[in-house]
Amino acid sequence: MDLIHTQPIANSIIYSFLGIIILIVAYFIIEKITPENTWKEVVQKNNIAVAIVLAAFIIGISMIISAAIHG
Repeated sequence: MDLIHTQPIANSIIYSFLGIIILIVAYFIIEKITPENTWKEVVQKNNIAVAIVLAAFIIGISMIISAAIHG
């Protein structure tokens, strides 16, 4: 296979992993900032409000990362 055809695939894989890493780092930052353990609140206490806020955070950060990578 030609290098010209593999470059976009390699870029997609690299940027995907970079985006996932940034999202995970952002989640851990929010986890440290909030007073409660968000995952414990969602899973053990079935706190729907925290689950909605966490989902909105993940979607928002994902959109920011996507726009930054896309340029």
